[in-house]
Amino acid sequence: MEKNLSLSRSNSILLTVAAYLAALCCAILVVRATSLQHPLAQLALGDLVATVVIFLFSVALNNSSMYDPYWSLKPLVFAVYYLMFPSLAGEGVLMGSWRLLLVTTLILLYSIRLTSNFYRDWPGLKHEDWRYQEFRKQYPKIYWLMSFFGIHFFPTVMVYLGCLPLFGIWQAGQTPFNLTDLAGGLILTGAIILAFTADEQLRRFRKNPANKGMAITTGLWGISRHPNYLGEILTWWGLFLVGLAAGIGYWWTGIGAVMITLMFLFISIPMIEKRNLQRRKGYTDYIERVPELVPKLL
Repeated sequence: MEKNLSLSRSNSILLTVAAYLAALCCAILVVRATSLQHPLAQLALGDLVATVVIFLFSVALNNSSMYDPYWSLKPLVFAVYYLMFPSLAGEGVLMGSWRLLLVTTLILLYSIRLTSNFYRDWPGLKHEDWRYQEFRKQYPKIYWLMSFFGIHFFPTVMVYLGCLPLFGIWQAGQTPFNLTDLAGGLILTGAIILAFTADEQLRRFRKNPANKGMAITTGLWGISRHPNYLGEILTWWGLFLVGLAAGIGYWWTGIGAVMITLMFLFISIPMIEKRNLQRRKGYTDYIERVPELVPKLL
């Protein structure tokens, strides 16, 4: 990390932007050089190529946090891809269904929310996510192998699966609006608002020096220990419901929402819980009073 200490925040942002543009260009070039026709196959190959490019930047800059914005940017890239990909009905560029246009708008809001949340407080490439630093300490000899499969490739697979409902929405075309659309749209919109509100409350809490070493227990954090993660999980379930509204035959696209939920329940949340127990005063009492994820109804 020493070689990144001199990089300013602005230069770090420019580097990440350049890296992601390079990843996108490489993905497009490689996909176009193949004979793949199915959109899921094209997206899978392009996704893999882009992930490898970002990983190479991570290695070159000795910072796995280069990958962090990937999670929030990829769903938007996928949605725009489907808007531009000719549908089965022969519709041209940007002539997808109203359902796809609506979902793309919501995904844009999601991407803006999550990407801005990363960059607003990011000090630059002199900083690396604490989880990655722990991996460096625990597995120094195989860190970059672990970084590729655990920090880069695994989340890439999760988001790819989470975006599967977009395929169903695109393929279904102009199917009539129904109550499942309404439910999915409301959940997706509410999830974005929930996560944004939780992030802002946490940001204000951390800015107060008096709260150093303390756990936030007010606002949304007073009814759920991880309202931001709850918002993230609900985002993918909302997207799945909209995909299901396009046709019951797309039930299989829910595998992404299931896998992402399991990832948060059994990997992400346990890791942050362990860290908070070690670093946050009164966190044991907080655990006893406040549910881990879903607020109590009574």
